[in-house]
Amino acid sequence: MNQHGFTLLEAIVALVLIASTGMALLNWISTNLTTLQHVQAAQQRNDATRNAVAFMETINPIEQPSGENTIGMYKIIWEAKVVELQGSTIMYQVGLYDMNVTVSLDKTMIAKFTVRQIGFKQYFKQEF
Repeated sequence: MNQHGFTLLEAIVALVLIASTGMALLNWISTNLTTLQHVQAAQQRNDATRNAVAFMETINPIEQPSGENTIGMYKIIWEAKVVELQGSTIMYQVGLYDMNVTVSLDKTMIAKFTVRQIGFKQYFKQEF
């Protein structure tokens, strides 16, 4: 007997193989897209943290113990807590502070961290 074309069983097996391959491919693409979103979010947190740390280096916690500032699209909020405060020397007051920093983007918190920083204040003593 000479057969031409596919039988019904062969067609069903071919459809199952194509569907299985397609589902595996879609699952792989979905997993990669989810991973990409996680990597992009982590990169955004790292960029925001790096920018916030660079900004916090410009803040003197004795003169600005708390505050907020907007840099680009990020809002940085900080609050200083005294770790150790040295009494006045001849011309300076010096202290060690923990700066609690929160970085947000469109009212969504991106990063929260603590930076230890030195604060100082200069006194001008006049002698008569």
